[in-house]
Amino acid sequence: MPQPPVSPSALDAALRRRSIRRYTSAPVPDDTLTALLAAMARAPSASNTQPWRVVVVRDPARKQALQEAADNQPQVGGAPVVLALYTDMEDVVAHLDEVVHPDLAPERRAATMASLTRTFGAMTVAERAAWGQAQTGIALGYLLLCAEALGLGTSPMLGFDAARVRALLEIPAHASVNALVALGVPAEPGFRPHRHPLNRIVSWR
Repeated sequence: MPQPPVSPSALDAALRRRSIRRYTSAPVPDDTLTALLAAMARAPSASNTQPWRVVVVRDPARKQALQEAADNQPQVGGAPVVLALYTDMEDVVAHLDEVVHPDLAPERRAATMASLTRTFGAMTVAERAAWGQAQTGIALGYLLLCAEALGLGTSPMLGFDAARVRALLEIPAHASVNALVALGVPAEPGFRPHRHPLNRIVSWR
């Protein structure tokens, strides 16, 4: 697997990251994208379900169509890469053998699969999707921090027509699109961070 370049710590990346809406025309190399997505895929998830899926969009015409489906946010068409991050819990349920750890003893592995089958079988498709979206949000956080560590700018976006995005990218109709993420070499510094102070969001007991 391609190795990423030397990168700052996760703490440095978190403190440095800003949302970038303008990008240079420099392409993102395949090995860099592969390293980024491999790091994102290491995100944790409840029961190791890993319900996140990603579509990498580089085709200019498809990016333009995505921009039109995303309230014409210019970074969709302007970035060299757009990542569509979505949740597919139906694929997870259909392939539970792929998420239950192979190192478990056979009896425990079978019991774990049976427990997950009962849990998810008691949910509707919509309920499973909502559950999985929370897990995919963890992967989104990993993606943004790892991109920063690799020297790439990102802009995670909502504000899109999910049905049109699914159709454009051939994403299953039951899947939930979590975010579009513009990705590339920044052509601007972005706004300075504006966040709540810790005493606004943290309680100590």
